[in-house]
Amino acid sequence: MISSGTSKKVLSVFSLTMINIIAVDSLRNLPISAEYGFSIIFYYLIAAFIFFIPIALVAAELATGWPKLGGMYVWVKEAFGAKAGLITIWLQWIYNIVWYPTILAFLATIAAYLINPSLAHNKFYLLSMVIGSFWLATLANLFGMRLSSWISTAGAILGTIVPMVFIIILGIAWLATGHGSQINFTENSFIPDLSHINNLTFLIAVLFGLIGMEMSAIHADQVKDPKKDYPKALFYSALLILGSLGLASLAISVVIPKAQINLVSGLIDAFALFFNTFHMPWMIPVIAVLIIIGGISGVSTWVIGPTRGLLAAANDGCLPKSLCKINRFGAPVTLLLVQAIIFTLLCSVFLLMPSINSSYWLLSASTAQLALIVYLFMFAAAIKLRYSHANTVRAFRVPGKNSVMWLVAGLGFITSIFAICLGFIPPPDMNIGKLGFYEGFLIATIIIFCTLPLCLYPKKK
Repeated sequence: MISSGTSKKVLSVFSLTMINIIAVDSLRNLPISAEYGFSIIFYYLIAAFIFFIPIALVAAELATGWPKLGGMYVWVKEAFGAKAGLITIWLQWIYNIVWYPTILAFLATIAAYLINPSLAHNKFYLLSMVIGSFWLATLANLFGMRLSSWISTAGAILGTIVPMVFIIILGIAWLATGHGSQINFTENSFIPDLSHINNLTFLIAVLFGLIGMEMSAIHADQVKDPKKDYPKALFYSALLILGSLGLASLAISVVIPKAQINLVSGLIDAFALFFNTFHMPWMIPVIAVLIIIGGISGVSTWVIGPTRGLLAAANDGCLPKSLCKINRFGAPVTLLLVQAIIFTLLCSVFLLMPSINSSYWLLSASTAQLALIVYLFMFAAAIKLRYSHANTVRAFRVPGKNSVMWLVAGLGFITSIFAICLGFIPPPDMNIGKLGFYEGFLIATIIIFCTLPLCLYPKKK
């Protein structure tokens, strides 16, 4: 997590670009993106224009207009009131909880390569590692044991940027040395057949892999010239983020046939194949340790971070005080325990679904749907605030008149709705068991998690 304690007006274009890259770039979604083969570049280009760039522009305007603690909660509350703000920050907290099992499952499969690679496909190993590590992180946070921001940042660089650069170099070396490719690099394979809706099922995960720019947008008013430098940083960030994600996904596609890509262990499987082929098997545990370091450095932040937004809502009287009780170590003890209990219940999906792959996908789709609902609120708030708070000073504004904001935010809004609907369609080649359970789980999580904050909202508020 990037510290927000930087002094005003000191960030260069390079600094903001690096903040964006660390906030967005992720290894977890690479195997999912690799399913698309060469056409992933096409999807990332489209996603950049209809989702990624609208998020960055809208979030930058909102962050520089309302630079208060609470972020999304403050923006939506200013536009639509306290209840809407509470739903937004609650969903931000909840979708992180739904996301935790997937990132920890990803790390558990990486760790399996240090013990016994076959464990990566064992449900009970995965479940015990995921639940055990999360509860350990929760207990550590309850007693105030947290990593400093610079260690978290260093871990993100070592555990994300370095492995991503590594796999891109290995993919290029693979092709340069005459090894065969599992995908074709042709015009026909670049532009997918969009006439079949099944070809778009993984798009929701691609979009989810691009979220996070609203986190870095809080720094938009800390650059020397927001109107000039922020668009520059956005342009460079988009090039580097989309380029790194696209090339790293292709590196996996090149060496692993589509039918054999495991959504959880696909990345480390690709590394193992590369290093064994290039007679460097000793590098497998090295890269595995780097990825695990990156994951561990982030776990403490992931566990405690989203609760801070809820505390901002609690301070406004939007949540029962008992839910946001702070212990003597400064930790929101009730929230952390509730979070861990919900997390443990969600992990039962690994036992209920036919495979680890299908469990991983179901949780990924649910996370993405909940996250996209949050963005619906953000895009709508940006349009509303252009009229209700027209005179509020914003260090950065989406260029043009209000009609341009309608275009930018409206595009992001429509894309989010479309992607939420796509989430109900399972990937065609994946055994998800009973379709009724799959769709029912997604519908239930949306209904339950969207209505819970309204039940908790004080009636006298």
